[in-house]
Amino acid sequence: MLRVGLTGGIGAGKSEVSRRLAAQGAVVIDADAIAREVVAQGTPGLAEVIAAFGPEVLGPDGSLDRARLGDTVFADADLRARLNAIIHPRVAARMLEIEQQAAPGSVVVHDVPLITENGLADSYDIVVVVDVPPRIQLERLVRHRVMTRDQAKARISAQAAREQRLAVAGIVIDNAGSLAELDRQVGELWAELRRHANARKE
Repeated sequence: MLRVGLTGGIGAGKSEVSRRLAAQGAVVIDADAIAREVVAQGTPGLAEVIAAFGPEVLGPDGSLDRARLGDTVFADADLRARLNAIIHPRVAARMLEIEQQAAPGSVVVHDVPLITENGLADSYDIVVVVDVPPRIQLERLVRHRVMTRDQAKARISAQAAREQRLAVAGIVIDNAGSLAELDRQVGELWAELRRHANARKE
C-alpha cells in the first residue's frame, strides 16, 4: 500500500485532483467529507460542538450551520483550536478505519486540507500539494463560493502559507491553468504513484 497525502490551500482545486485520482483507481479518503460525517445530526461529535459553541451554531433543521461556525472559528485561533480538538481525532480514527479496508497494493490518497498546519507530512509515503498563486485562490473563492473578498482573505490567512505547503511537497501539481492541463498532470501523477506502489511490492 502506498499512503499519499493530498493537500492544497482553499480554492487551489484539490478536490478536482482528488476526483481524477479516484477515477484512475486510487482509494480516496476525503477528510472534509468525514469531518461532516462526524458532526452529523445525532452524533456525539455534534453534541460536543454544541456544548462548546452553543446552540446558535445549528440551522433551523437542527443540523450544524457550517458557514456560521466557520465565520466564528476562522476569526479566532483559540476557537479554531477548540473545534479542531473535537473533530480531528474523530476524523483520524475514521480515516484509519477506511484505510485498513483497502486492498494490498492500493494507492490510498488521504485528501486532507491541513497536512501542513497539523504537522502530518511525515505520516505519508509521499505528499502531493495542489498549488495556485494566492490571487487565484482569492478569485475562485469570491466567484465560486460566494464569499466577500474579506471572508476569502480570512479563510486563506487561517491556513498555512503557500511556502510552508510547498516545503513539505514531494510532488507539486500546478492548478493555475486549464482543466486539460490538470488532466495531463494528474495522468503523470498517477503513473508516478503506481511506480512507487509497485516498487514497494518488490
